[in-house]
Amino acid sequence: MNVRQVIPRDAIPSVDDPEFGEGYFGDSDDEVIVVEGDETARAYPVRILNYHEIVNDELGGDPIAVTWCPLCGSAVVYDREVAGKVLTFGVSGKLADDDLVMYDRETESEWKQSLGAAIAGELAGESLRVRPSAVTTYERFRDEHPDGLVLQRPGGESEASGPGDDPEPIEYDDAPYADYFESDGFGLAAHRGEGGREWDRDDLDPKAAVLGVEVEGDALGFPLSRVEGAEGVVTAEVGGRTIAVFATPDGIHAFEHPGYEFEAVGEGVFEADGTRWDGATGESDDGRELTRLAARRLFAFAWQDDHGDDAFWSAE
Repeated sequence: MNVRQVIPRDAIPSVDDPEFGEGYFGDSDDEVIVVEGDETARAYPVRILNYHEIVNDELGGDPIAVTWCPLCGSAVVYDREVAGKVLTFGVSGKLADDDLVMYDRETESEWKQSLGAAIAGELAGESLRVRPSAVTTYERFRDEHPDGLVLQRPGGESEASGPGDDPEPIEYDDAPYADYFESDGFGLAAHRGEGGREWDRDDLDPKAAVLGVEVEGDALGFPLSRVEGAEGVVTAEVGGRTIAVFATPDGIHAFEHPGYEFEAVGEGVFEADGTRWDGATGESDDGRELTRLAARRLFAFAWQDDHGDDAFWSAE
């Protein structure tokens, strides 16, 4: 694991006192990270997270961290309680294999964001628990959760706002990683226009969207393109648990498998057990609902960095 300091600590400011509302300033097709609570659902727009990367929040009394690494396309929601401590995370300014390194303000331990693992400090060896979440569009979030709340713009300054290492005023209408997402290269060097890392496989694009599922120490990544090639639905076993993974027009989603045989009947719509199921929500026409699994959405290169080149689902 290559860990290096690339910008000053907190040059990208975490959101520690998030405010929410029903309105959103961005576009309907903007990506949002959605977390559902017992009483409401919240959306955290990637457009905002590009400038902050971490939101320390509380949902239903549970402390959570909504985390985003633009270089890795890595969206993961964690519980903030570990080893009997409630932690508050900030952006260390370091990268580990081009992935965000978080630090907690309580113990100064450092955490690899895509893994949720402490790699240095007092809590080294500890891991954060992943919470179920979904990456989808703001339009889909609003359709499914008309009363849901959206993270509002915190404002301030961020290193992501300019080309240098010093924070500059945030303009949330800008898209600081747009060129990176559209380019062939990956990693910090590619983002800075200084080349990029080598990729030695041709069966997957390094920035292919992958949904990573881990159960009982077993990890398997589901590339969106491969699930789409399997007619939009895959049944697989991870850590002794049978799961169903669906590809939909607005993302990729994993649920506990109910034991039915799913067949695609439309974009993101599947038929099983005498009814139709929405692959994005796990809800059926007759009122049933699948249990969403805790998962990570990230780029293929980041999943491979963490779990090796054989940790991808394949139909072969």
